[in-house]
Amino acid sequence: MTFAPIIPLSGYAGWSFLQRTLDKQKAAFNADAALQRDQAYFRSRIGDIHTAEQLVADHRLLKVALGAFGLEADIGSKFFIQKVLTDGTLNSGALSNKLANKQYKAMSKAFGFGDFNTPRTQLSNFADEILAGYRDNRFEAAVGEVDADMRVALYAQHALPEIAQGPLSEDAKWFSIMGSAPLRRIFETAFGLPSSFGALDIDQQLGILKSRSRRMFGAGGVAQFATAESQDKLLRQYLLRAALLR
Repeated sequence: MTFAPIIPLSGYAGWSFLQRTLDKQKAAFNADAALQRDQAYFRSRIGDIHTAEQLVADHRLLKVALGAFGLEADIGSKFFIQKVLTDGTLNSGALSNKLANKQYKAMSKAFGFGDFNTPRTQLSNFADEILAGYRDNRFEAAVGEVDADMRVALYAQHALPEIAQGPLSEDAKWFSIMGSAPLRRIFETAFGLPSSFGALDIDQQLGILKSRSRRMFGAGGVAQFATAESQDKLLRQYLLRAALLR
C-alpha cells in the first residue's frame, strides 16, 4: 500500500478531522494499485471455489477472505481456517460457535461451505459483498498504523449498530459486545473500568456494564447505540479517556 491515512491530531480532535475527510481518504485509499489487483484477482477466481479446501489453498484469495473480516493475521493457520469454514455455523458443535471471536462465525456464515449444499461463492453478488468488507477492513487497518484507537472507533461505527439493531435480547447483545475485543475495549475504556474487570464473573460484568450505561446514557440496554448521537457520545468518551491513558 502506498496510501497512508492523514490524521494530524490524536484523540477526539483527530477523530473529528478523520470523520470530516473520511469519504475523500477512503476514495484515495481504494484507488491504490495493490488493492485494485487484490480485488480483480478475487473477482476472477472466487466463482471457481466450491470448498473450504480450495479457498485455503489459494493464498491470494484467502488473504482477501480473511481481510474482509479482520482476520488477516491468521493466514498461516490454514488447517484451523479450513475447519472453521467446513463446520459452518448451523450446528451448535461447529468450531465457529465455540470461538470467542465472532468474526470467525461471520466469515463461515458468509461463505456457506458448511451450511449449504451450494456455497455462497456461487452467488452473483458474492464478490461485491466480500470486497466491500475487505476495503473497509483494510482502510481501518491502515488507520490503525497511524492511530490504533481510531481503528477501534472506526470498527465500532459499523459493528455496534449491527448488534444494537439485531434480534437478540439486551443481555445477549451485551454478551456479544463482551465477546468482541474491539467493542469490549471501547466500553471498558469509556466507562473507566479497571484492567481487572475482565477477570470478574461474566454476570457481574454484565451488571456493571448495564449500570455504567444507565449512568452515562440514561439507559442500560444496547439498543440505544443504534442512534448516531449515542454512538458519537460513546466514541468521544472512549477517545478522550484513551488519550489520557497513553
